[in-house]
Amino acid sequence: MRFSSRTVPFEPNPIALAEADMNRAGRTLRKLNDSNPTKHGLGPKSIEGAYDADPKGPRQAREALSVMMNSRNRRSADGWGDDAPARHVDPASLYLLSSTSQAYSWLIKLLCDAGDAVLVPKPGYPLVESIARLECVEALSYPLRYDGSWTIDIAAIAGMLESDTHGRIRALIVINPNNPTASYLREEEREAILALCRRYGVAIIADEVFYEYAFADEQDCPKRRRFAGEPSVLTFALDGFSKLLAAPHAKVGWIQLSGPDADVREATLRLDAIADDYLPMSSIIADRIPELLGIADSQSDLVRHRVSGNLATLRQMLKEDEHGLVNVLHAEGGWNVLLRFPAVIDEDELVIALMRDCGLTAQPGYFFDMESNGFLALSLLPEPPEFERNVGDVLQEVNSRIASMA
Repeated sequence: MRFSSRTVPFEPNPIALAEADMNRAGRTLRKLNDSNPTKHGLGPKSIEGAYDADPKGPRQAREALSVMMNSRNRRSADGWGDDAPARHVDPASLYLLSSTSQAYSWLIKLLCDAGDAVLVPKPGYPLVESIARLECVEALSYPLRYDGSWTIDIAAIAGMLESDTHGRIRALIVINPNNPTASYLREEEREAILALCRRYGVAIIADEVFYEYAFADEQDCPKRRRFAGEPSVLTFALDGFSKLLAAPHAKVGWIQLSGPDADVREATLRLDAIADDYLPMSSIIADRIPELLGIADSQSDLVRHRVSGNLATLRQMLKEDEHGLVNVLHAEGGWNVLLRFPAVIDEDELVIALMRDCGLTAQPGYFFDMESNGFLALSLLPEPPEFERNVGDVLQEVNSRIASMA
């Protein structure tokens, strides 16, 4: 596995080696240069506890997170079978940080030098491309195709990796399920991606923040499986409170590191250095993680009930609309779906009309690199009356614009 030249781990100096030996022997050393005010009675009384600079984040918080993740894995219906032992989440494999956005930034630093590239899905959320650009790295798109359901163009990925004779491509990013297509990876796609990444020495960054939100009424959903904990390829799985708790203001995200032992050891050395430079998560936030994990199941259930109910409402409203000009693309999980309307209506003109006539704004398909005109992203999160109003406004505006063309 190839790593960025800017994260070369330094060999420990003689003092660091001697300190490590003393620590292993159970001997506590006083520090002549200890400038941590919380160790000397100078921290504010309103913020209890002493600061302990663990680059991965406070151990207690990571242990609580691993307990939750292991419990979730045990009751999962994903059919891991004999792979289950490899899926055990060790607190040492977790890195706590403020968001998955920060995780992308750290991982691009870890894997890429300036001018390197990562592969990202298209359609997809534009955040990753923006972060890659800030890191002086190119985001190369691989296509998702729609033919009644979404599939990844594996042949296109293989062609991009094969033609990458200079080894610029350092990571393949998968969003599972994708946003805005609301599609999970199929088992055969997952296995093909793993095989390609092994063959070309490319790491996987798996964004699985929406994974828990499969739509309950989708009987034809593919068999789902996480990348988190994957042992055969260096894998960085991303998740966080923003989606798990429906709490974007609770800035907690995490990276779960897995893969072949040698790659994991090297990645850990380098990622520890990055995490140490940026300093660990605030203990003010981390101290609340165990408490907040206690409401994870109820919060996820609340969101699942809302999005499933609104999706059923959407389908009923589209079915009852006499004009039948709007439909929803096949969706399997997440918080958002894509509406399709006649492509003779310009996306910008429709959104501006919704703003003018209904006081409603929207994100058109081209925001997500849809290859053709005629799409709007629709959130399934609003309270039911507001959701029905939103859908009704879209139907009315589309119908009226088509009528005006007749």
